[in-house]
Amino acid sequence: MSQPLPPKKPRSTKQIVRNFAICIAIIALYVWTFASINIDFGRVIERLSSNFDRVIPQLFSPNWDRAPEVIEMMIETIFIAYVGSLAAAIIAVPLGFLAAFNMTNSRFLATFGKWILSGVRAFPEIILAILFVVAVGPTPFAGILAIAIGSTGMLGKLYAEVLESIDMNVVEAMQANGANKIQIMFHGIIPQVIPEFLSYAIYRFEIDVRASTILGYVGAGGIGTMIFFAQSGRNWSDMGMILLVIIIVVTVIDYASTYIRKRIV
Repeated sequence: MSQPLPPKKPRSTKQIVRNFAICIAIIALYVWTFASINIDFGRVIERLSSNFDRVIPQLFSPNWDRAPEVIEMMIETIFIAYVGSLAAAIIAVPLGFLAAFNMTNSRFLATFGKWILSGVRAFPEIILAILFVVAVGPTPFAGILAIAIGSTGMLGKLYAEVLESIDMNVVEAMQANGANKIQIMFHGIIPQVIPEFLSYAIYRFEIDVRASTILGYVGAGGIGTMIFFAQSGRNWSDMGMILLVIIIVVTVIDYASTYIRKRIV
């Protein structure tokens, strides 16, 4: 015989008023948003109905003749993401140590490190790609730099959180036994953080592959360049081939990344 559930705690009038006020505020925010952007739903429906029969069938009829070129550009995109993610994973390590309070024992240095990482994270990859295309030209190197800088901020933040959560008893025990800072680093700290560092780096690579597919749209190399030309020329069958390759590659990388991260952690 199942035990009776305890009676529900009655909600106070204050809680009811608070929840009601939150619901009203959310509804008001949505109403204000849709009223201010001035959407012409009639025109939207008209354009969808006029373009649906023309665009969608071509998207689902990919141009297989372009498959070798699309695959080649997709491989370039993967290389851009890989090199950028690898550079970010390396650069983020010292920044993560700087931003971790238990590593510097200085609130000023830890706060300074967190400010650096927050400042880097403030720039989306597409903005960084535009800046680097202007600086180094429309080449894959611009995409690598954009991915590297954009990923450094997020990885550095995650690395700092991992470092701040390590077992400091190990470090204190090694200090009590006369270990120097290098020995503490390589035998007390790094073994604790390496699995999670690698897991986050692989996960970031998975994200960067998806981000890299659009960087070529602004001239930073990769398959985004083909997306730009296909969209400009209204070649929807080419776009269908590009989307098919992107979906397959991203799905495979997602599954591979998940498997590797489970084995590491």
